[in-house]
Amino acid sequence: MSNVVNEKSTTAEVEAQHTTTGEPGYPAGEKGEHYNRTGAIDAERVEHDMTVLQAVKAYPAASWWAFVMSCTIIMESYCVFLMGQFIATKQFARDFGVYSEVAGDYIIEASWQSAFQCSGPLGAFIGTFLAGPITSAIGYRWATIGGLMFLNAFIFVFYFGNSQGVFFASQILEGLPWGVFIANAPAYCSEIVPMRLRAPATQMLQMFWAIGAIIVGGITYHYQSKLDSSSYRVPIALQWMFPTPLAILLFIAPESPWWLVRKGRYAEAEKAVSRLGRASATDNPADAVAMIRRTIELEKTIKKPSLLELWKGTDCYRTLIVCGVYASQNLTGNLIANQAVYFFKQAGMVDDTAFALGLITSALQCVMVMASWVLTTYLGRRTIYVYGQLINCVFLVALGIAASVGESKAASNAQASLGLIVSVLFCLGPAPASWVIIGETSSIRLRPLTTGIGRAAYYLVNIPCIFLASYMLNDDKWHLGGKSGYVWAATAFICTAMAWQWIPEMKSRSYREIDILFSRRVQARKWTKTEVDINDDE
Repeated sequence: MSNVVNEKSTTAEVEAQHTTTGEPGYPAGEKGEHYNRTGAIDAERVEHDMTVLQAVKAYPAASWWAFVMSCTIIMESYCVFLMGQFIATKQFARDFGVYSEVAGDYIIEASWQSAFQCSGPLGAFIGTFLAGPITSAIGYRWATIGGLMFLNAFIFVFYFGNSQGVFFASQILEGLPWGVFIANAPAYCSEIVPMRLRAPATQMLQMFWAIGAIIVGGITYHYQSKLDSSSYRVPIALQWMFPTPLAILLFIAPESPWWLVRKGRYAEAEKAVSRLGRASATDNPADAVAMIRRTIELEKTIKKPSLLELWKGTDCYRTLIVCGVYASQNLTGNLIANQAVYFFKQAGMVDDTAFALGLITSALQCVMVMASWVLTTYLGRRTIYVYGQLINCVFLVALGIAASVGESKAASNAQASLGLIVSVLFCLGPAPASWVIIGETSSIRLRPLTTGIGRAAYYLVNIPCIFLASYMLNDDKWHLGGKSGYVWAATAFICTAMAWQWIPEMKSRSYREIDILFSRRVQARKWTKTEVDINDDE
C-alpha cells in the first residue's frame, strides 16, 4: 500500500498483458511478467519506512474494518464464558443439576460441566474445517456474514432449551459459525492493514475476547441472584444484539485485496486498497496491488489450494507453528481464566465477590491486551510470547504452592490473587502475541485453510483440557483447586521450550520476506539477523 507514484500502470494496462492463466489469481507465465515490479518494490519500501503512527493516519479505514471483523470474536467469547458462569449460577444448578452433600447445595455434575463447556468448541472444531474451503471460494466477508445469519437462528435453540441435552446440542450448533469467525478474523485483519499495523490489528482479537467476557460478567453479575429462569434466559437472549448489526457492517466492508488478487480480480483489489486508506495514502493503488501480486507470484502454482498441501514442504512447518500456537493457548493458564468465577468460589469467595472478581479480571485482561500492542510492536512477537509463557509458569507453580500449604483464609486469598494474576498476564504476553503469529505465519495462498486447521488444533486440545479442568476443580471429583497450577505449569513449560526452538520473529517483515525466509529454511532464532534484499524474488 503506497503513495509512491513510479511507473504508474492502470488496471487495464496490467490486465492487457494477461494472456493465459492457471488457477484464478495465480497467473501463468514467468514471475514478474504481469505486474509492475518497480511499483511493487516502491510500495513495499514505503511500508517498511512507515511508522506506526503514520500507518494509523494513512489507513484509518483499514483499522476500522479490522475492528469490525474482530467484533465477531465477542460472540464466541460471550458464550464460552456464559457457560462457565451458568455453572456457578445457583438457579441454573437448581434447574439442571443435582444436590451435593459435599457442597451442601445443588451443583452441575462434573460430566455435564465438561459437556456444556466442550459442546461449543466441538461445533467450532467442525466449523473450522468448513471455514477454509468456503472462505477460499466466496471471500472473508460473505463467509462471515453467512455465519452471522446462521448464528441468529441457532440462538433460538439455546434460548428455548429446557434440558441438559438441548443445551448441549444448541452449543454445538452455535459453535459452527464460531469456527468461521475465529478462522477468518485473524487472516482478514492481517491482510487489510499495512505491515506496521498487523500486530495491533490482530491483537484486537484477544481484546474482544476479553470484552466478551466483560459483557458476560456484567450481565451474569446482575442476573445470577434472581430466583427464576431469567437468571440464565436473559443472558442467552442478549446474544441477539450482536449478529445482525455486524452482518450489516460487513456487507459494506471491503473484501481483502489479497483474496481479490488471488482470484484475479485486480480492478476490485485496487478499489479495496483505495477504500482502506486516505486518498493521499492510496493515490496509486496499482502499486499496492503490484506488491500483493509480487508476493503471490512467489507461491504461484497451477494446483488449487488443498488441505493436503498444508502438510508438505515448508508449508508443513508453517502449519505446525499455527497449530502449535493455537493449541498452546489451552495449556498456559487460559482455562483458569475461562473458569474464573468457579475458581474464585472454590478458593473460598462468596458468590457476589466471585462474580465481581471475575468481572474485574476480564477488565484487567482488556487493559493488558492494549498494553501488549506497545510491547509487540517494539519488542517483537517471539519475545513477549516466549517470555510471557515462562513468567506464567512461575505464577502457576506459586498457585499450586498456595493451595498446598493447608486451608486458611490467607491461602484462599493467595489462590484467588494468583489465579487473577495468571489470567491477566496471559493477556499481556502469550495470548495477544499468538494472534499476531497466527496471522503472519501462513502462506498467502493457503491462509484461509491454515487458520482454519490451526483453530481446529486449538479445539482438539481444548475439549479434553475442559474435561480435565472441570474434574480438577469440581467438588465431586478430584477437588484440586489451586493445585491444578502444577499441572498447567508443566504443560506451559513444555510449550515455552517448543516456542523458543521453532517460532521465528516476524516483526517488521513483509509477507514477501516471510515467504523467502521460510523457503530458505532459516532457523527460527536466526531470523532477526538474516537480511532479505528488497529486490529478491525466490
